[in-house]
Amino acid sequence: MSDFAIAGRKIGPEERPFVIAEIGINHEGDFSKALRMIDDAAAAGCECVKFQCHIVEDEMIPAAGRIIPVNAPDSIWDIMVRCSFDEDQDRELKRHVESHGMIHLSTPFSRAAADRLEKIGVVAYKIGSGECNNHPLIDHIARFRKPVILSTGMNDIASIRPSVEILRRHAVPFALMHCTSMYPTPYDKVRLGALAMLQNEFPGVPIGLSDHTIDNFACYGAVALGASLLERHFTSDKNWPGPDIAISMDPADLAELVKGSAAIHAARGGEKTILPEEKATIDFAYATVVTIAPIRAGDIFTRDNLWVKRPGTGPIPARDFESILGKRAKIDLAPDVHLLIEEIT
Repeated sequence: MSDFAIAGRKIGPEERPFVIAEIGINHEGDFSKALRMIDDAAAAGCECVKFQCHIVEDEMIPAAGRIIPVNAPDSIWDIMVRCSFDEDQDRELKRHVESHGMIHLSTPFSRAAADRLEKIGVVAYKIGSGECNNHPLIDHIARFRKPVILSTGMNDIASIRPSVEILRRHAVPFALMHCTSMYPTPYDKVRLGALAMLQNEFPGVPIGLSDHTIDNFACYGAVALGASLLERHFTSDKNWPGPDIAISMDPADLAELVKGSAAIHAARGGEKTILPEEKATIDFAYATVVTIAPIRAGDIFTRDNLWVKRPGTGPIPARDFESILGKRAKIDLAPDVHLLIEEIT
């Protein structure tokens, strides 16, 4: 699983974080908005844009018309009817994303949607948190034998494990995304500690954060804790309507997430050692043992004639100062010079 990759882009702890701009349904069914968001994500330096694929009649029954999401005034049925694209539009979205050199992903919410995405040639699948324990759909997607990113909101380790087994049974490379399905997610509900739980339970599997807070802070923290993938909703304009706009980043936020996550990834890891590159600073910043008064041959070294000062180019470091006290000078010494080892008797 350490060789997880999408369209040749390796994803894992040794690689810079894979940032996914989740356009989702922020276009509200307006195809021109969808195209603009692709263009803006590319200009922000993002590698991957993700949409959602909704074929309403295969996704839900009419009773969904009575279900109102917590982040919207309309029923989930009405929202998805309004925000659904047809196959030709989905195909054109993929073409437009790839024309920018980005990776196109889409989340299927039904078997028919998965079949459509396979027909248009998606390179990988993102499975949303609501489908994390939808074993029939996961099994259907896994049979395509393409990489899968599985979000795990509203699920615990016990309910994630069977879905992982389905992916493993089909020998599908996969990554797992920790997620809190609250819109927006308060900081104290993000629970970045879950990243370590997923890493421990599924060793070798790339772990990421699908974030629903209102800024990049949680994503930055996730990178510091080892996250290899980051996903946030994305819009070109935070004043546009839509149920996910309030938790979406705009182009400036996205550019900062790409830049900041790469910087934190570069900074993490390592050991507490002295770097060769620190030598130039050591030369002026360290203190070494120096004379602070004239000393005659045979004089005893005391705090009145020895001390520690910069630069750090002397042979006796400040840490060895106490070991010199009480010893004698072998020769006459002038003040304000480094004490040499051969001058001690």
